[in-house]
Amino acid sequence: MSEKGLKIKGEVRLSVGEGRLSVGEVLGAIEDEMRQAGRLVVAFSGGVDSAVVAAIAQRALGERAWAVTAVSETLAGRELEEACALAEEIGIRHELIRFSELDDARFRENTSARCFFCQSMRFDQIATIAALLDCDVLASGTNASDVGDHRPGLEAMAERKVYQPLLQYGVTKEQVRELARELGLSVWDKPAMACLSSRIPHGLEVTRERLRRVEKAEEVLHALGFKQFRVRAHGELARVEVAVDEMSRVLDPQVLGEIARGVNAAGFEEVTLDLMGFRSGSLNPVRAANAERDSEKEQDVE
Repeated sequence: MSEKGLKIKGEVRLSVGEGRLSVGEVLGAIEDEMRQAGRLVVAFSGGVDSAVVAAIAQRALGERAWAVTAVSETLAGRELEEACALAEEIGIRHELIRFSELDDARFRENTSARCFFCQSMRFDQIATIAALLDCDVLASGTNASDVGDHRPGLEAMAERKVYQPLLQYGVTKEQVRELARELGLSVWDKPAMACLSSRIPHGLEVTRERLRRVEKAEEVLHALGFKQFRVRAHGELARVEVAVDEMSRVLDPQVLGEIARGVNAAGFEEVTLDLMGFRSGSLNPVRAANAERDSEKEQDVE
């Protein structure tokens, strides 16, 4: 599966904003590009990034565009429900394909390359259904903000020549939200949600039990109305992260007690609150290395 049928005009693209292309111009450019595809499948998670790509594909291709959601143990049930509802909102044809990353021992080992194996399996599965639909192009919602952090999954997509229009046009996460708002998508302000395995530190085996425990624990915070959060699973200890602007609420003794009891009931023996707040990819090795380097600099200054 590749960009066959799309005349990609080189790797350098003008970015949206900063006196370059307007939101409308970027939407028009990507839509025009997509019209060159015979048929197109979007890897659809239900997040704002893939929603934007799916909505543009639907506008450009109509019945020749599909959204495909890969369903596995690392996708929370609520996220699957929301993806199905969003596909209906967009009006794009939606297919589900079920597989298990846990079938691959390399994924279960949970090394720093975990995302490479995960995305390799995911896109191979989506490519299978794309082939059955006789689709020429497989697209993703990767954007410019995804580059720079530890993202081995991007290597897997590059190997498979996945079409990444948002990345190619230099569209950042905040600009994706602008595009989504312009398209009238209800998820324009939806917080980013990584797969459940990202809550388990590298070196600790990924198992169904650990994934379900994290999912149940995060449902506690969702039920309490928190918007941006993660429950990091350090063995039997759960480290709860919430956005800094929601920290004052989480520190309310009653709310704190509800979180502790709920996360404990999800299967964790101990529950702790991370006072640094939510940080995307806080378990990534690159972030950890940077933190260690910064700490050493502070020690040198002292």
